[in-house]
Amino acid sequence: MKTWTEKLNSGGPHEVKPAPINIAGMKAGEIMLVPTARQVDEFIRTLPKGTHMDVKLLRQTMAKQYGAEVMCPITTGFHLRTVAEAAYETYQQTGDADGITPFWRVLNANTPTISRLSFGTAFVTEQRLKEGLKD
Repeated sequence: MKTWTEKLNSGGPHEVKPAPINIAGMKAGEIMLVPTARQVDEFIRTLPKGTHMDVKLLRQTMAKQYGAEVMCPITTGFHLRTVAEAAYETYQQTGDADGITPFWRVLNANTPTISRLSFGTAFVTEQRLKEGLKD
């Protein structure tokens, strides 16, 4: 079984293609980015300390970066979990939260992905408090 870090680093290239269905505010036919987990990770790493970006804005911003109108909400959810779990794996190995992807700048107690994390919400809440982020 792959570790979360291996999942983060696996997979093929991203895709930009027409959205197949209407879902989560996307309309069928809109040009959609299907990102890789690594791309989501790299984007989150660019968010400055003490700033929060909700998932909707993350999807809009990344879509524009890749010349798309929208970003796949399903893939985004999967990748946000992968990014968070892989970062937490690294944290468990190093004990250093400063050296991992700051996924708590996107995820908070109200984000649906948070309930799926293997390590619960306490770590996320702690990191958000350290940066002065409100839920």
